[in-house]
Amino acid sequence: MIGLHYSAPPVTKKANISFRCRKKFLSIERRGDKAFFACVCTMSTVRFLRTFVAVAEHGSFAAAAAQVALTQAAVSLQMRALEVELRRELFDRNGRVAVLNADGRALLPQARRLLALYEEMRLPLASAETMAGAVAVGAVVSVMGGLSHAVARMKRTYPALEVRLVGAKSIELAAQVEAGELDAAILVEGAARVPGSLRWTPLYQEPLVAIAARGSPGRDAREALAANPYLRFDRSQRTGVLVERALRRAHLKVNEFLELNAIEALVELVRQEVGVTVVPLLRRARWRDDDALRVLPLLVNGEPVMRQIGMLERRDHGRGQVTAAVRAACSELFGA
Repeated sequence: MIGLHYSAPPVTKKANISFRCRKKFLSIERRGDKAFFACVCTMSTVRFLRTFVAVAEHGSFAAAAAQVALTQAAVSLQMRALEVELRRELFDRNGRVAVLNADGRALLPQARRLLALYEEMRLPLASAETMAGAVAVGAVVSVMGGLSHAVARMKRTYPALEVRLVGAKSIELAAQVEAGELDAAILVEGAARVPGSLRWTPLYQEPLVAIAARGSPGRDAREALAANPYLRFDRSQRTGVLVERALRRAHLKVNEFLELNAIEALVELVRQEVGVTVVPLLRRARWRDDDALRVLPLLVNGEPVMRQIGMLERRDHGRGQVTAAVRAACSELFGA
């Protein structure tokens, strides 16, 4: 796809013109007092999405340009062309500053998934010969149970494949992937930008919820947190930071009683009527079906707060087929 600004003669307010140009589709879309030209082709869209993700991860057109080996002007033109093709603005522009708007933020995980799928399509088809050797994959504790089942199925299909699973906190797993100690890890997304040497692929999201005992006081999350002892998730972990921020943004008051680093252990304490907790609603949890528990939505400005789970891996680890198979197995298992 090629995009460029053009100062067009006055046209009608809703003018949109399309015609064929050198075997590519050329569209002209009205934007205020300017017309915008864009040549559209599928492979260019993939490149533009890769540039879009670089802009989101590095925070500016200039930083993204250095990452994708383009000029800043070329990055700007690509983003304009992408907006035309998707028929929506993706950035809030103020002078030379451009930041993702709501549509841009919504597109980001979709773009990452599409790019990951495209990279998988480029890999040779998996076979018993190619799916062999040793690979080390890490995961946070809340994912490890499901991941172990998925890997066990993979090993039955590819008996020569040796997978070593490592459980740890998200911050520790990210450091091990970056250091080359792990080939990949399934963890909680953090606030820091992903280094250029690593690839982040979103898998699924889990909403934060308040968990209260069936007979405990409080009709909703706010009342339950105010009326019961609060069982806090470890604030040194990414999930704990996310929970703490959500409580502050929602102006929720809590009566802190204890702090643990295990989601299932916190829920078990709630089941025993020790207090109330705020944790992610795990994909494979059956808490809503538990007669001893109440799952209460936790909203901030009317919207749920989501925990993003994804895979982090080195771009140069050379085990792309294996990590792609692990991603696919997790997506199937967790319904991503």
